[in-house]
Amino acid sequence: MRQRTVATRRYTSAMTTLETTTLEGWIVRSHGVQRGRLVLGERIERIEPIGRVVPEPDDDAPRYLPGFVDAHVHGGGGGDTMDGPDGVRAAARHHLKHGTTTLLPTTITNPWPKVLSALRGVAEVRDEIREAAREEVRAEQRADTRAADDGAEILPDVPGAHLEGPFISPARLGAQPPEALTPTTAAVEEALATRVVRVVTLAPEIDGAEEAARAFARAGVRVSLGHTRADADQVARIAAAVRQEGGTVGFTHLFNAMGGMEGRVPGVVGACLADPDAFAELILDGHHVHPTSFLAARNAKPGRLLLITDAIRACGRPEGTTELGGQEVTVTDGAARLADGTLAGSVLTLDAAVRAAVAAGLTLDQAAQLAAGVPARYLGLSDRGRLETGLRADVVELDAELSVTRVFARGRALRGAGALSGAGTPPAGGRS
Repeated sequence: MRQRTVATRRYTSAMTTLETTTLEGWIVRSHGVQRGRLVLGERIERIEPIGRVVPEPDDDAPRYLPGFVDAHVHGGGGGDTMDGPDGVRAAARHHLKHGTTTLLPTTITNPWPKVLSALRGVAEVRDEIREAAREEVRAEQRADTRAADDGAEILPDVPGAHLEGPFISPARLGAQPPEALTPTTAAVEEALATRVVRVVTLAPEIDGAEEAARAFARAGVRVSLGHTRADADQVARIAAAVRQEGGTVGFTHLFNAMGGMEGRVPGVVGACLADPDAFAELILDGHHVHPTSFLAARNAKPGRLLLITDAIRACGRPEGTTELGGQEVTVTDGAARLADGTLAGSVLTLDAAVRAAVAAGLTLDQAAQLAAGVPARYLGLSDRGRLETGLRADVVELDAELSVTRVFARGRALRGAGALSGAGTPPAGGRS
């Protein structure tokens, strides 16, 4: 594979000292792919097209995609959100190597004080990352190039947390521990007081769901419906309440922990597919969702389906025994399961999900939309998710086999990222 960096240079203005990197290869845009050059600072400085837009690359030059955005990830690299800041950092490091430049560390149902503690841990890491970015700018303004280059380690951006549990149905836990909680006014206020919740998973049928949904929506939190036994009418009522408050509706890992769809019983799945404005997560790991179901969802929800990992701490580690929310989990043949066979999150990374989407028949730009563009829009992150001039220089470099070779976060190259991902996708199957 031919991997090319055209130039790296430093320039000085009256205010700042900035380094730019020029990359040449196939630029994956929202409308196809195009040979060209990307000039990266902290943001994308310029895009210099070479040739016309075509459906797919036709040689082995590097492919440049927008950095992936994972709205639902429990852990990876041995770390878990419930571990606190160290667990969040460990998971973030691991997923960055696989192209994820923005992620929402995700909690699991546990005793409420532990959940709140985990949210505060996410907030701590979020604030550290923000302060590190501010310090880089200050160093550049001082023309202190060494401080700018050798400062804090490169981590993905953490714009908030996904509060998955405990406001779910005790009758549809999936792999969540049996610690479901009613979303009382006090509990919702405590969650919002952490000032870090960006998405909340909520079961529409539980007591207090509508009031909680309205409160979260007013606070700008995306309300994602899941871990539920609701019917389509209950889903519609909650969705309407969220929108009345100016909020955004999503669905948590579509097809999993929400029952199925029948002609006379549409259920949660039918309500999701029938709602043109609602977003929906999907785990494309070959175990949670069949490729045909994935394609059906994508066709039903153009511009609204987003790939997630739902990854657990075992992601990136050898198969065997691990844990999720205090429960023993066994990872075998790429699937994480509880003792009764229930799927328990995944060991997926978003680069592997992109490969699976392409294997299912999508073009590379279509797959990139699901892993970057759509989740960025869902989370209200208008400064990323696309390769456009002026946006954050979050870029993933893939080889011709779609394996990650380099990752740039805000224009900074991750050292050691290279040939990190394999190309296999396990067979579909399992239950959740």
